[in-house]
Amino acid sequence: MLQYLKKSSQGRGAWLLMALTALILEATALYFQHKMQLQPCVMCIYERVALFGILGAALLAAITPKTPLRWLAILLWIYSAWQGLRLAWDHTMMQLYPSPFNTCDFFVDFPSWLPLHEWLPSVFQAYGDCSIKQWEFLTLDMPQWLIGIFAVYLVVGVLVLVSQGVRVRHKYFS
Repeated sequence: MLQYLKKSSQGRGAWLLMALTALILEATALYFQHKMQLQPCVMCIYERVALFGILGAALLAAITPKTPLRWLAILLWIYSAWQGLRLAWDHTMMQLYPSPFNTCDFFVDFPSWLPLHEWLPSVFQAYGDCSIKQWEFLTLDMPQWLIGIFAVYLVVGVLVLVSQGVRVRHKYFS
């Protein structure tokens, strides 16, 4: 399995597939926001940014998958998946155990050199309350689904990282 993951990580197909999954999830978030009129909260926006990190990592590696840039992409992928998992977990705890002491910020807090909420407010502006459940599917709300999604991204990312140290055996037929 590790040999397969290493070989796949050295081609564009797997990276483009990962980019496609992240892009579909981002499009779904925008559909929920703009068509279903769900109000994204600060945690939702930060989770969205983590997903953009995964998308960026996939596109970075897809450009040149056989160069050391792939290592940077894998590290960005794992970091983004870890941060997304952490954010989704905190968001879920806010919804499951609401408390006046455990709330999210009222406004997103991006660095001054990267004010995403000013550059693209239709994607990165938060209007909702983190403790309110706005959507549910199969008894799980959105941050609970994101826990599973980010966990899968993280596990696969760690496996791909570990696979980079494996030698790929070539099968020759005579």
